[in-house]
Amino acid sequence: MTTVDNEADTAARRPATAWPLENAVFSAAMVAQRLPWVAAPARALGLGLELGPDALSGAGVTRLLPAYLRRTGSGQPVQVRTPFGTFLVPSGGAGEAEDLLVRAEEAGALGPAVGLTAGGRRYGLSPHATAACEPAVPVAELAAPVAEEVGRLLMARRGDGTLEWDDWYGRMLRLSRRVVVAAAAAEDTLLSEVLAATTAAAGTRTYASRAAALRRRLALYPADGDPAAPEAGAPGAAVRDTGAPGAAVPEARSPEDAGPEDRVPGVAHLLALVSEAAAGTSLQALALLAVGAAATPEEAVAEALRRFPPVTAAVYPVLTSFTWRDLAVESGTEILFAPGADAGVPSGPAGLCEARSGCAATGFAARVAEEIVSAVAAAARPVVISPELGADRLPAALDPRTLLVALLPLGDLSDLLPVHGSAPAAYGSLARASSARLDRHAESLAACAGHNGWNADESGERFRMILLGHAARCAEAADDVRRAAQRLAD
Repeated sequence: MTTVDNEADTAARRPATAWPLENAVFSAAMVAQRLPWVAAPARALGLGLELGPDALSGAGVTRLLPAYLRRTGSGQPVQVRTPFGTFLVPSGGAGEAEDLLVRAEEAGALGPAVGLTAGGRRYGLSPHATAACEPAVPVAELAAPVAEEVGRLLMARRGDGTLEWDDWYGRMLRLSRRVVVAAAAAEDTLLSEVLAATTAAAGTRTYASRAAALRRRLALYPADGDPAAPEAGAPGAAVRDTGAPGAAVPEARSPEDAGPEDRVPGVAHLLALVSEAAAGTSLQALALLAVGAAATPEEAVAEALRRFPPVTAAVYPVLTSFTWRDLAVESGTEILFAPGADAGVPSGPAGLCEARSGCAATGFAARVAEEIVSAVAAAARPVVISPELGADRLPAALDPRTLLVALLPLGDLSDLLPVHGSAPAAYGSLARASSARLDRHAESLAACAGHNGWNADESGERFRMILLGHAARCAEAADDVRRAAQRLAD
């Protein structure tokens, strides 16, 4: 399948080169994920002929490519040419890819990695920080703030128990800032915006200026409750052992060992990973828990990270030449590692960060996601409304922004939420829930209008009439919806 330069006199071999047809399959899978003609070159290679109706879709071909390269590439990395660049693709499975990248990191040969979408678009990743930091809330104390934020989140549910993605996302970012940076940072939405802009600019000319803005923003929050904390301007403190089992937290560092500038990358990286795990991974884990694909919150988070890693594919530029085993990897090479396309990648939090030699921040981020799932499952019953999922029919990719999950009262099995094609009685159940919510809203408006603070002047009385008008309209709408629900139930 591949051609290798015959260099018997050279100690280190050059990487094998993929066949043109193999390059076509890679390119087709990236350029047109769902075009029917992707199947043509795949069939020519014998991919997926007996693996089900979706095996030759764009997503199916992408999943089958690693297995095919392992079978025909003799376990050696292969040079694959695509319209988006030429990549060195490890073909010996997840273990070989990890070993290759760890060797490159040890040799100091890698530049900053970038993410790669299924369609070939590159995007910035939070740069891995070698100097880790301590979060504002240790692992052992996560339960209380998580439960408090989840309680507020449940109060924002609509009448049918569902949550808008923006509500979920905003609340999870608030929690991330609170547990990573400081309690005072919980309301600082600008901090998350600057962090997102800085991450997106990684590897570009604007990164330095955006990183400086992020450093200034983090400088507003010194470490909480640490007598050895640096003066205002330091965003975090040295890491200490939280005593929580399984938590990947490094040992403490004294103020003499690390100054404020050393801590900024660690705080930023930890916040980026926790934000991703809290907003995306925890919602995916809730969906897996709801459909029975996992039995516990811990299993659900691990399965979500295995099936839907946030970093599904990353490109690692090689800045200096190095040798791995007997293979010469030259400067200018780009190594493509795609754990999201390889079912053999083990579960774990490593998919949150591009560093293959280990990252202490991933352990804490995964624990935050587990606490969120535990707190939600303890207070409500998650039900997946869309897309249609089942324990035996999970998609290859699941964008959390497309998930619609309802959080119903525990023990309430009667008012199941409707999906497309449900019976009229199910829609009637939804309508009853909406009418009850409208009634509560009308009552709260009327109670506000009854406050004696509006008695002071003419403007107050006028605003009271406006509130009472809104309350009357809500009560009338509730009656209309209630009558519609009755007709649907009959």
